[in-house]
Amino acid sequence: MNLLRLTAILIIIGGTLGLVYGSFTYTKETRETKLGPIDMSIKEKETINVPVWAGAGAITFGSLILLFGNKRD
Repeated sequence: MNLLRLTAILIIIGGTLGLVYGSFTYTKETRETKLGPIDMSIKEKETINVPVWAGAGAITFGSLILLFGNKRD
């Protein structure tokens, strides 16, 4: 399996996951303070929404790469 085909499959998988889940959340540590023996940190949850058009576009783009990417003259 060549690199172009693997990249196209990963793009299709990413687009499918974007359509299925719609968003993903991660935790970001923003501030950290140390007061003597006490360590304090603040963690914030960040949510990123994946637009439907981006997921569908990724699936389309990956499919086009799979179909026409290996055509050589």
